[in-house]
Amino acid sequence: MQSSTSGSRFRKRLGAVGVALATVATGITVAVVGSTAAEATVLPNGFRSVGYMPSWSGNVNAIQYGKLTHINYSFALPNSNGTLQAIPDPGKLTSLVNQGHANGVKVSLAIGGWNDGNDSAFEALAGNAGSRTTFVNAVMGAISQYNLDGVDIDWEYPDPGQSGNNYTALMQQLSGSLHAQGKLLTAAVVSEGGTANGVQPAVFTAVDWLNIMAYDGGSPHANYDWSIASVNFWKNRGLPANKAVLGVPFYSRPTYLTYADLVSRDAANANRDCTTISGVQQCYNGIPTIKRKTQWAMANAGGIMNWELSQDTTGATSLVSAIYDTVTGGTPPVGGKTGPITGIASKCVDVAAANSANGTAVQLYTCNGSTAQSWTVGTDTTVRALGKCLDVTSAGTVNGTPIQLWDCNGTGSQSWQAQSNGTLRNPASGRCLDVTGNSSADGARLQIWDCFGGANQVWRLPA
Repeated sequence: MQSSTSGSRFRKRLGAVGVALATVATGITVAVVGSTAAEATVLPNGFRSVGYMPSWSGNVNAIQYGKLTHINYSFALPNSNGTLQAIPDPGKLTSLVNQGHANGVKVSLAIGGWNDGNDSAFEALAGNAGSRTTFVNAVMGAISQYNLDGVDIDWEYPDPGQSGNNYTALMQQLSGSLHAQGKLLTAAVVSEGGTANGVQPAVFTAVDWLNIMAYDGGSPHANYDWSIASVNFWKNRGLPANKAVLGVPFYSRPTYLTYADLVSRDAANANRDCTTISGVQQCYNGIPTIKRKTQWAMANAGGIMNWELSQDTTGATSLVSAIYDTVTGGTPPVGGKTGPITGIASKCVDVAAANSANGTAVQLYTCNGSTAQSWTVGTDTTVRALGKCLDVTSAGTVNGTPIQLWDCNGTGSQSWQAQSNGTLRNPASGRCLDVTGNSSADGARLQIWDCFGGANQVWRLPA
């Protein structure tokens, strides 16, 4: 990445929340995404859709916030003594943070970039304990000043050897300070090759995820097989799958035409990966390839990252929309409020083991901020988590019918109406959401039962 022109990218080629583990009463270990930082907009299984927003291009009012989980503002630059240069267009950053937070999106500050291949400031500051501390303090100050959710380190690139050792020390120190305040630490990394060895495996435990710049390589540019091989390269080095976020380009090679420009020339380009313009073949990722990569990432990685948001279109040809529609199965956003639902003993409605499979039990559990406890109470009377719906098993209507997670299907078994006494009533059965046995124990199964407004039937919905 460079920080000066729209033609510059995450590049210098050689050719996706820390995960805390919580053990539930059943003995199953479940992933709580973000050891200290909750996920942003909830996509199924905690999938991340990350976009970069340059300071020099694009309008923050045009961003499709509801289809993203994280945005990285690009770029702040470091000085060799560990201080930060002035953040470009701070008003734009402030607006991005305000709009992002209003839509449940986390906003981080990206530091570095390609910078014309000059990483001397990073090399100098990381090589000295004093300037590393100065840098960490400067980062924390910027996060506080702009109400940011984290930082994305884009050192392109630490070299194998002493440079890599210094990078590890820097990332570990940043991790300690950021995670202590519930903030995110991510990093952009090269797609593959020997340069990648400058990012040592010790860094994998320090970061919440890595944004793998799987572009500016492959022939044709960023093709499916080459891109998947880039993520597998990092996984084979020991990066956990849920910390591997696959980067996709919103531009062409060799001359860096934006995807929006390509589509404006010919709408059919939205469904191609290469097109010839002025006698030059331009290759990029059209909608079918973006969807295919997203499908792979859903099963094998932790998310999709794009460079960058100002290069996208809107409407039916949008690549951000293609990612979102693939992850959600094309389900439109549901209106209403999102957050935890708490009940007896101030415990949370929880999807067992954070499993999004049909038939997964819905239970009571100590609140932990995970996506398994983040529910959208929709204006369509559904209650959703992990991309699926709160469902009465087999459309049962008798007392004691258990509650499960199931594909949203619009049936009466998935309709819930909040009552004035705090109960959630299922009109199809005429019964209320209830904790079995009036229990407040972790793992107590939810069911339907005659409505009576007891402590095990009173629920506090997202504010």
